Amino acid sequence: MKMIMVVYNEAIDVEVMEILDGCGLANYTKINHVHGKGTTSGTHLASQVWPGQNKILYIACDDTQVEQVVSGVTNLRKTLGKEGVKAFVMPLEQVV
Repeated sequence: MKMIMVVYNEAIDVEVMEILDGCGLANYTKINHVHGKGTTSGTHLASQVWPGQNKILYIACDDTQVEQVVSGVTNLRKTLGKEGVKAFVMPLEQVV
């Protein structure tokens, strides 16, 4: 199993959730109101100077689903450019 962490601009929440639906993934953890700075997406601190926020999804899934999610995120990055979305894949050793 793997853990995927998807960090993305809150403005594209619908598009990111469509990726999960398309992969048949119904279980995830979503964290709202995330602040940060990306190389291409810029700074998001929910302030007047740095508007906008990010969200994070954590998804535990098998290797087949990982490839589907990564492919979906890759396609979304090509489509949206600087809106900001990245997927990080990590080993998941145990689920209790």
